[in-house]
Amino acid sequence: MTCIGETMAALVPEPTGPLDGAGLLGIRIAGAESNVAMYLADHGVPARWVSALGDDPFGRRIRAEVAASGVDVSGVRTDPDRPTGLLVKDPGTESTRVHYYRRGSAASAMTPDLLDDEAVRSAGLIHLSGITPALSAGCRDLVTALLEPGLAERPCPVSLDVNYRAALWADGAAATVLLGLARRADITFVGLDEAQALWGEGLTDAAAVRDLLPQPPVLVVKDGARAATAFDGAGVHTVPARRVEVVEPVGAGDAFAAGFLAGLLRGEDTVRALRLGHLTAGAALRVPGDHGPLPNRARLAELLDAAPGEWAEGE
Repeated sequence: MTCIGETMAALVPEPTGPLDGAGLLGIRIAGAESNVAMYLADHGVPARWVSALGDDPFGRRIRAEVAASGVDVSGVRTDPDRPTGLLVKDPGTESTRVHYYRRGSAASAMTPDLLDDEAVRSAGLIHLSGITPALSAGCRDLVTALLEPGLAERPCPVSLDVNYRAALWADGAAATVLLGLARRADITFVGLDEAQALWGEGLTDAAAVRDLLPQPPVLVVKDGARAATAFDGAGVHTVPARRVEVVEPVGAGDAFAAGFLAGLLRGEDTVRALRLGHLTAGAALRVPGDHGPLPNRARLAELLDAAPGEWAEGE
């Protein structure tokens, strides 16, 4: 599986807390698509990450950390002229504000010529997010080119996490662009809250989102800490989230997508794939960074097989 998108260096207060009171900033890495790739690798799914980084210490650090997690980074280009993107987190238990310093970054210069890369041409499944088309016209063209062919004409299925980041859409095009992309993906992930922010507060439940997005063969609607619902050819499946003590919420959506996709790629049914999504998201919620350790394999198997009542008990 191949994940395409930007990863940045992230400066994070240590210990976790509001940025304006921080005495120290730790360096981590942050990128939706590389998060997905790393969690896929954690689940034993072969994963590639394709992107561009600057020829700078942040870029070298990112490449090394993603590779150390078991992800193939041979499709990551080094741009000698543009820097690696940077973000600074201002964490909270309910939400985290993010300050971006990514304009003119190496990854923002990605274009459809990336489709000629072997890591893309040989992919069995490609994963994208709605962050990439917000970075530049070239990045938008890249994502459009991957989703432009009809479902039957694509060389492989394409998964899209809408992943709406309002700060990146200064041109006001988010609602139109992301709706078009979400409708054309083979597998679409969207949060109920971001669907409401993009397309109207009248989308009060997962069924309403499905009415708006009837085209994807698989649609997953995430309702925060409450539940996730998947629509597929076999029907509608809803799995409640397990209770988790939240340290910091950023990265949980990427982890959920990775767990769900890992379940599908391993041949699990949709309910078990949703459970694996929740369990993987829990790993992200328990740590201040985007990438936390999964439960061991025995515990994962036990929870995937748990009766509904035991599953709902949470931690």
